[in-house]
Amino acid sequence: MRDSTDRDLIILNAIAVNDRLTQRHLARELGGAVSLANLYVRRLVLKGFIRIINVRPNRLRYLLTPKGITEKTRLAYTYLSRTFERYREAREVLRKALRPLKEDEHKRIAFYGIGEGAEVAYVCLKEVGLDLSAVFGGGDGGRFLGLPIHRVEELVPADFDRIVVTSFGSQETTEATIKELLQRGVSPDQIVTLPH
Repeated sequence: MRDSTDRDLIILNAIAVNDRLTQRHLARELGGAVSLANLYVRRLVLKGFIRIINVRPNRLRYLLTPKGITEKTRLAYTYLSRTFERYREAREVLRKALRPLKEDEHKRIAFYGIGEGAEVAYVCLKEVGLDLSAVFGGGDGGRFLGLPIHRVEELVPADFDRIVVTSFGSQETTEATIKELLQRGVSPDQIVTLPH
């Protein structure tokens, strides 16, 4: 589940876009139960960020208060600052990890994952003068930046010099990915990860 800052921002943004949304819709946005969405909305009401108006007996309308608009702006700024900081940190870590690869003639770089982290990693690859040689991920294929996305079952450690785990996920998710790569014969010194 998201932290309270992210939750509050999701709710305030959703209400700013659609003041007639339902708590079921909010629950979907938050990835949780309707009862939790109700709890979060009530908490924001108590803080003075949202006002609830009964339109009909079974219909509510949510309005952002001036205090809510200010809070939404503050949370959006915090979110963007945090995102840019993560991006900057990831680029720096990846540059440091990838620069020696070029110097040592390790040119075959693979990615494990295709999300935002992969996009950051790709920019770093290009900055240090390396090319992406393979992409691995789950699902039914597809393409990432022109390269086919291979299933992890197709992974052959000898086909690349380094594999970058391109996930900004939790430490547990990254550790599970590393464990899976090790089980598939990838050596620990072939694995490069992003910061958490």
